[in-house]
Amino acid sequence: MVVTVDRGRWGCVLEGDPDRLVTAMRARELGRTPIVVGDNVDIVGDLSGRTDTLARIVRRGERRTVLRRTADDTDPTERVVVANSDQLLIVVALADPPPRTGLVDRALIAAYVGGLRPILCLTKSDLAPAEPFAEQFADLELTVITAGRDDSLTEVEPLLDGHVTTLLGHSGVGKSTLVNRLVPEACRAIGDVSGVGKGRHTSTQSVAFPLADGGWVIDTPGIRSFGLAHIRPADVLLAFSDLAETAADCPRGCGHLGPPADPECTLDELTGPQARRIAAARRLLSALNESPYH
Repeated sequence: MVVTVDRGRWGCVLEGDPDRLVTAMRARELGRTPIVVGDNVDIVGDLSGRTDTLARIVRRGERRTVLRRTADDTDPTERVVVANSDQLLIVVALADPPPRTGLVDRALIAAYVGGLRPILCLTKSDLAPAEPFAEQFADLELTVITAGRDDSLTEVEPLLDGHVTTLLGHSGVGKSTLVNRLVPEACRAIGDVSGVGKGRHTSTQSVAFPLADGGWVIDTPGIRSFGLAHIRPADVLLAFSDLAETAADCPRGCGHLGPPADPECTLDELTGPQARRIAAARRLLSALNESPYH
């Protein structure tokens, strides 16, 4: 498993031996095949992990899941951030910097489309209550947890044990602090939030850390935007199995947003409990048309 990537060198751990880090380069026959943290690879050569040794990556395994993003909504070039992650822990501070639904909505879309289970993790709960922000996602059947500095991690750790979980969030939300609590030996740099409400970047590369009871956490750099240029409305609705079948009967080109944009959307025929699910799904669909910088 690839656990680090840095300037043409990949740090890999062998199955069953997470403490031995083998540095590898990409074999020439792989060309420019992208290899990211979380990828499973075949390596040959010196596998001792000793300093100044170098193995070769000769094959990248099939990916179970992918977390993708683009630079912005006009950039057609998608980029895989992490591969083979089971879960996406979307980390949001309840204050300092103030929480925004925009990144959460976009991260949810990327998780649903990429095959990851999303979890909303709220930090800095000592500064503001969690309920008002969490309530905005009630109709998505989303797991919501709090993990402020003074909160016990007894709610968090069972969700992560035995899984590969990627942490995603804006800079300054306490992501690296959470990683250090989960994996004390990680010693990720912790930065202060700047005076204008934008966090400084404290992690510059994605890194995977093993959990004591099994599983991995992948810390990613703090992000300022999350482009979704590669995702279509139909991709999002596939995550809503209770709505996707009805949406399949919509007219060609329907964006599933309902009137006035899509006056013939068949989702409007649904009633009862599904009506609130439709509203939640449409909020995510609307996020595809909104600026990624909010």
